[in-house]
Amino acid sequence: MLEGHHFQNAYVTRNIDKWVAAFGERASIDRLLTFEGTTPVTTIAGAGEQTNKLAFIWVGDLQYELIQPVSGDVAIYRDALPDDDGLQFHHVCMRIPDWDSFRARVDRQPYPVVLEGGNEQLRFVYLDARPFLGHYLEYVWMSDERWSQMGGRSS
Repeated sequence: MLEGHHFQNAYVTRNIDKWVAAFGERASIDRLLTFEGTTPVTTIAGAGEQTNKLAFIWVGDLQYELIQPVSGDVAIYRDALPDDDGLQFHHVCMRIPDWDSFRARVDRQPYPVVLEGGNEQLRFVYLDARPFLGHYLEYVWMSDERWSQMGGRSS
């Protein structure tokens, strides 16, 4: 299942501040958003919450997401961390225009749903496409207002 607008490459790390600084030294950053937050999620283990430190670094129309797992149901990120404070590729993310029709197709495709969550402004689901691509696929639907708040450019 490959569809939607690919706008993000995501990485996990134990030291988000180090890598935000490294991007600042190496990239022409257009927009940078950082925060720590707790999100209700559903994982293979059931309903719970996860807390992560996040950085969204826009270089042109590509967003680099840096994720530092903090607590809760963060195994999907924690299990992928490198042994040191390096940066490890984790997933790509695509924005889709219609959540309901997309989500119905998810139930008919072969990759297991391993993480899901969201609200009225943003919904997301992770598919385990590692057997095919070697990484997860994240799909998001978000309102135009949320897209703009996240630093996305208008089409």
